[in-house]
This record gives sequence, structure tokens and C-alpha cells, in this order.
Amino acid sequence: MPAAPHEKPLDALRTLLRSFGQIVLQRNAATGACVLAAWLVSDARLACAAFTGAIAANVGAMLRGYDCTDTRNGLHGFNGALAALAAFTFISDDARAMAVAILAATAAAWLLGPWERLLRSRGQGFYSSPCLLVTWAWLPFVRPVSAHAPASEMPGWLGPLPGLLAGIAQTSFASSALAGALIVVGIAFSSMRAARFALAGAALASSAQWLVAADSASFDAGLLGFNGALTALAVADCGVLAALAGVGVSVALQQATLFYGVPALTAPFVVATWTTRRIMRDTRRTCTNGAERSPDDSVAVGHRKQASRAALLRER
Repeated sequence: MPAAPHEKPLDALRTLLRSFGQIVLQRNAATGACVLAAWLVSDARLACAAFTGAIAANVGAMLRGYDCTDTRNGLHGFNGALAALAAFTFISDDARAMAVAILAATAAAWLLGPWERLLRSRGQGFYSSPCLLVTWAWLPFVRPVSAHAPASEMPGWLGPLPGLLAGIAQTSFASSALAGALIVVGIAFSSMRAARFALAGAALASSAQWLVAADSASFDAGLLGFNGALTALAVADCGVLAALAGVGVSVALQQATLFYGVPALTAPFVVATWTTRRIMRDTRRTCTNGAERSPDDSVAVGHRKQASRAALLRER
């Protein structure tokens, strides 16, 4: 994107980092830098994919004339980054993955405008749903490789901690306990409360699904915890009970998709968050953001103030 005359030289980089931070629902460049570090320690190919997707999505948003404030705060770039990460995760050939990544990221950005208006009219945020829609559109036409690399082996005395951290890493398609630890640190830069909710959500979801399926390999790779972590982050402003309910719904949905062989990705998180927020609204309970915030953070997750177009969303 061409920089306006009044913009600082590092604004473009800050926009990309905020896009990465939005993957874990934090509008914070420091969080995004930690997510980037997580990709680098897991697989540098993922970092390349994320940059490609975020840039393509931001350019697409600019061409569609979307709000520049939203772009600068990462709301257009993060779905593009996720769409590109999905392409590089499921397609082994780099050239083909790059082509799909650019097209999918641009499509996600172009879809976002009308899709967000539709969801906003129903009182919902879009989260990672644009990425899901475009990924589901091309995924049936490829023979996907293994979606996630196995987690690296860690000392046995750490117990379940590596699997828990791997679940945090999987929120951004990374796959290792070290990557998960970096992401937790990044979330903590934005909000200590959010970091606690992410860890608790991953732990609850992983434990519940392990008790149901007793799949140690999936637990160690983090495949059982990432939807729970994201759901807990998304509904943290509604309180502990709402977060527990949301994680429970995400666990049930993820188990259902496993049973039917559906490539769920982050769909359990999105649907569980929509469901929880709808219940909270129907019971006339309010969600107020009690998270600790840095001066660079955004307003409550999943909400946009009606009175001001400049109000910031912190949603996935």
C-alpha cells in the first residue's frame, strides 16, 4: 500500500504486524511480532505465506475502497494471512501454494465488506469466517498433505505443557511448544488476562477431547486445543462462565466434525463464539471488556461502536 505523506516510515510494517496479532484477536504490533517469531521457529515457509496473504489482502482492501483505519489495525490483513497459511499448509508444491494463497487472500478481502455488513446486521463479528469460506471453496479440488506437522519432542518432566502450548501454536498454523510459548508471550504483551484465557481455553478443550478420544498424538500436536483457546479469547469480555460455555460448544462442534470427516479448521471457534454471544444477547447479558490493555490495544472483542466509524474491532 502506498504510504500517505503524514504516515511514519514503519507504518506499513506495523500494519502487517497488527494483522498477525489479529489472528489471536489482539490489535497489537508486539503480539504480531511474537506470532511472526513463532512461524520462524516452526517453519519459515509459514512466515512467507503470512506476509504474502496479508499484503495481498491489504492491497485488495485498498482497491475495494475499504476503510484505511481498519486496514491499519489489521482487520483486513489477518484473514488474508490465514487464507495464505491454509494454502501453504495443505498444498505441498510451493508455486501452486503461492498462486492459491494470493488468490484466496484477495478473495477473502473482497468478501469481507458485504459479509461483515451481513453479520453486523445480526449482531455478530466476522472473525476468521472469510478465510474459512474461501478455503472451503478450493480445498475439495486439491489432495491435501498432512495439515499439521507433529510437535517436537520435549522432556517428559514437562508433562502436558508441551501439548498445551502446541495447541496455542495451532491458532496460527504453527506446530511446536516453543511457537506456542512465543504466542502466549505475544498475547501477554497486549493483555495478561487474555493470555490466561487463551491458556485456560486450550487446556479445557484439550482435556475434554482427550478424555473423549484419548488421542495422545493429536494432543501432543496441539490439534485438540486451538479452537478452545480462540473461543476463550473471543468471549473473555463476557466473563468466565460464558468462556466456559463457549469452549464447551467448540469442543462439541470439533468432535462432530471429526466424526463426519469435515475439514473444520477454525469453524468450531467461529460458530461457538457466535452462539455464545447470541445467547448472551438474548438473555440480555452484556459483554464488557475487562481485559488489561496497552495504549495500542483495541476496544471490546467482536463489537463495533455504532456511533463512531473509527472505533476499533479486535476480532478473528
